[in-house]
Amino acid sequence: MDFKMKYQYTYFIYPYVIEEKKYRNYIYQLLKNSNCKLKLFDRKKDVGVDTYFLPELKEKMFWSLEKKPSEIKELESMDKKMQATIISQQPCNMFEYTLEGDVPGKIGEAGGIFFDITKVEIICFNTGVCFLMLKTALTENQNFSDVLNFNYKFRDINSKAEHSKQYETIKIQTGKLNNMQAFADFVKKIAGHNLKAKQINLDTDRLITYSYVCLNQASWNENTDINLLEKQFEKYRTVKPAREQTEDALLKEAYTYREKYLYYGFSNNTTVLLTCDNNIKNYTTLPFQFENEQLYHFIFNLYKKIYLKKLNYEFQKNEQFELVKKEFLSFAKKEWIYEVTYDEIGKILEKYYAEEQILQTTFHKLKQKYDLLYKDYEIGRNKESNKWIIAIMIIMIIINVASIIFVASR
Repeated sequence: MDFKMKYQYTYFIYPYVIEEKKYRNYIYQLLKNSNCKLKLFDRKKDVGVDTYFLPELKEKMFWSLEKKPSEIKELESMDKKMQATIISQQPCNMFEYTLEGDVPGKIGEAGGIFFDITKVEIICFNTGVCFLMLKTALTENQNFSDVLNFNYKFRDINSKAEHSKQYETIKIQTGKLNNMQAFADFVKKIAGHNLKAKQINLDTDRLITYSYVCLNQASWNENTDINLLEKQFEKYRTVKPAREQTEDALLKEAYTYREKYLYYGFSNNTTVLLTCDNNIKNYTTLPFQFENEQLYHFIFNLYKKIYLKKLNYEFQKNEQFELVKKEFLSFAKKEWIYEVTYDEIGKILEKYYAEEQILQTTFHKLKQKYDLLYKDYEIGRNKESNKWIIAIMIIMIIINVASIIFVASR
């Protein structure tokens, strides 16, 4: 038995890191790109974002919410270099990217799962941590199993690793890209070689998956075989193909939040939402919230995880400790303790996001490393100070002895 869908989409997220000294120029290059447009928020249009997030996070990620129309107009009237100089000083910038016209081609062979890339966004924090997000939607396939297979196939589209036979048998195709190399070229065009990501031990081969599916009520109702549905949901959460046979495919309660006809699923590189149109909210307001405020909420937690990795790498280099110390303390005093939202579901999501990204453990390990480095740094600095003190004392003694000898000689 398969489950029929009413609506679905999946975001695939590629994280990358720009060197901070090159960040302003990177923003300038995006502004110059005719396919790229700075995404601006305002309170009338973006009510969901404005009401979901608390002031500190809104100031960090959505600075344009606070701007008057006259200020936005003044910004837009500036030349691109001046715009880049100004907005690169903001904590976070977002861009909407328009893919060039469809090409007569596909990813995969004839047949298979047809999909479209309906939206592309770029999110950049001024620490150099960035995300390329692609929204995809199946265009002809209406079974839940198609989403399982599609997500499983597409998330490794940028990977050079060998794949299983089952992976190779799944065919996907679109008119946006003519082959897998075209996708790799597109990612490279936006993110560059992404060498910094490799340095901080960031997995860039496997795309992060953020997916929504709404089943129709004929597929999910009081008579549905819940065990079968939950087995498929577990494959959805862990990004496994529909036909994969697993001995332990039961629902993992620790990684799932449930309400009636609604399942959120979480893992380290995945957030999924499975709903049913038995509840009208599940296919009207919820899909919009999930790909806006809840998606940005997810991105913020991914950012914290990656930025902690970046700081850890800087500590390991043990160079310019004062600078890294300043960055770490700023993060600990601000982003790390931000309260994100008062929204009821938002508070639940924050709990799961923090747990799945292992944020507490990562932060405390980094804090321990910082404490050790700080002690070494202070010891080294004290030793250096003591050297100068001893040197000065020796000079003073020499001067005093010389003075005594001089006076005695007279």
